[in-house]
Amino acid sequence: MAANTTTKFFALSQSFSVSDIIVIGAYFLLNVAVGIWSSCRVSRNTLNGYFLAGRDMAWWPIGASMFASSEGSGLFIGLAGTGAAGGIAVAGFEWNVSFLSPLSSPPFCDSPIVTMPEYLGRRFGGERIRMYLSALSLMLSVFTKISTDLYSGAFFVQICLGWNLYVSTVLMLVVTALYTIAGGLAAVIYTDTLQTSIMIIGAVILTITGQSIGGYNELERMYLQAVPSKIIPNTTCHLPRPDAMHLFRDPVDGDLPWPGMTLGLTIIATWYWCTDQVIVQRSLSAKNLSHAKGASIFASYLKMLPMIFIVLPGMISKALYPDSVGCVDPEECMKVCGAEVGCSNIAFPKLVIELMPSGLRGLMIAVMMAALMSSLTSIFNSSSTLFTMDIWKKYRRGASEKELLLVGRIVTVILVVISVVWIPILQSANSGQLYVYIQSVTSYLAPPVTAIFVMAVFWKRTNEAGAFWGLMVGLAVGVTRMVLEFAFPPPRCGVFDPAPSVLRSVHYLHFAIILCLLTIIVVVVVSLLTPPPTEEQTCNLTWWTLKNNFPLSPSFPPIKATLGSGSLLSQGTQAFSLSLYLFLFTGCESVRRGKCVRAPGFCSPRPSRSSPGTPPAVIHSIREDPFWSRFCCVNAIILMCVNIFLYAYYA
Repeated sequence: MAANTTTKFFALSQSFSVSDIIVIGAYFLLNVAVGIWSSCRVSRNTLNGYFLAGRDMAWWPIGASMFASSEGSGLFIGLAGTGAAGGIAVAGFEWNVSFLSPLSSPPFCDSPIVTMPEYLGRRFGGERIRMYLSALSLMLSVFTKISTDLYSGAFFVQICLGWNLYVSTVLMLVVTALYTIAGGLAAVIYTDTLQTSIMIIGAVILTITGQSIGGYNELERMYLQAVPSKIIPNTTCHLPRPDAMHLFRDPVDGDLPWPGMTLGLTIIATWYWCTDQVIVQRSLSAKNLSHAKGASIFASYLKMLPMIFIVLPGMISKALYPDSVGCVDPEECMKVCGAEVGCSNIAFPKLVIELMPSGLRGLMIAVMMAALMSSLTSIFNSSSTLFTMDIWKKYRRGASEKELLLVGRIVTVILVVISVVWIPILQSANSGQLYVYIQSVTSYLAPPVTAIFVMAVFWKRTNEAGAFWGLMVGLAVGVTRMVLEFAFPPPRCGVFDPAPSVLRSVHYLHFAIILCLLTIIVVVVVSLLTPPPTEEQTCNLTWWTLKNNFPLSPSFPPIKATLGSGSLLSQGTQAFSLSLYLFLFTGCESVRRGKCVRAPGFCSPRPSRSSPGTPPAVIHSIREDPFWSRFCCVNAIILMCVNIFLYAYYA
């Protein structure tokens, strides 16, 4: 069996021409050139330069990097595979972000914060919450990001070139790990911009080539008739879903039920786009507030594209090749892709191999490598930042900058090794749908973090004990569900499912809602039964204490002067962003001439540690140009309107 598969892969690899090799070689040379150029722009030998790119990045490379980081090879393979298996509903995962763009941009630029756990450490005091969130973020990076991207990238190379899966994985690792360790965040962001361009160009070409079957209506007809020739009698798993072309599906029996796609998905997206280190670190690198918000909006525009360039090609692949992409018979699936649970993950590479001509086939290999490298470099850099700044620095308070940089690079290597060990589990997870695996694991671990972050910002009474026990209860319940999911994986077609009924009756998106609500209840109960937080833990660190603790001196300019004139909506939106920035990350004592002056003690009643005569820290770039503030506001509104239209049209 393995020999036949190897022979088939070898035959496919022989179809690659000299022009394909030239295109792939040119891509790597261009990528190295951009990496070297960007690395020279910012010092890599300082923490600010290595982890935050000198905090001097413009909106367009940051936005492109956000998009490229979220659209790794795992999403190329996973989105197309889930689209092939179930239709267009999975596009909702991508569109959801535009509702969060006005909030995800914000207000991290030029702040003293380097990681999100650092904010919660200041908000609640103590170290255990900050340490837990850092460890959880690292765990999620391994389970849902690094390992899935490595597996999918190596899987694509295996199918196209016939290489062994682990040989392909090691090759990907050597390139990306060295690249990240050497370059820092600046190299990651600028090369991500290159990767974004390559991904979009390649995906457009593939979509146009695939549309040779006809238009959207013809795709719908062919997809609904895509039944494999070899089926399992007395089952329906071979039949395409009748609601494949609809975004909202049955709230009970749907594969992606609409309550979960609206509420549950928003909880997960809030965690990723507003608190996850990969995205936050890019906002932190912006040169000012306008660039941070513009980057988030630009990334949201780009997130509209995967429906056309990834999901629809996956559906086209199943419509054209139902016997391989849509196989349900375990023996047949083993012949096709080496997995009994299904072969929907081969939808994207299958389309590339069968439809793309010479030269363009090499371009698509470059596209997948671009997706892999962009996501892995981003995750490696962000994960090493978390460990270095939140864990290592705690136990080595006197560590030099040189030591911290070395630790950050070593952590990258360790994460790579752990991720490779996890890869075999992915091969049999979630009916062969990689994207379902990614989102389900996130649903079990991320909702408590979203709940704690929202409660910390919007409920002053939330204290450290409530937040900690809310996180612990949420972790226990989430891990229990995740263990059950791996203990009882979805059975292949026609096999009895021994899993407990509660496991199959509660969808993972519904579980995210339940887990978030459970965490909030625990936080409220424990917080009310324990002493309230101190003034130091709430001063300018919650939404409701900002105005109470923000002194309006005669030198404080009115909102219109600070934020720029415009409509009431524009002023309100910009005021929200400015306020969120102030209370989350600066602890401003006053604002003078467009600059935020932070009190030496950060609103602390304790004496300042600053030496006498030391001027207070000044945070620049709070003031926005009136034109660009209105421009960002208008684009955020346009984004939400387009999103509402798409949801309504495909609902």
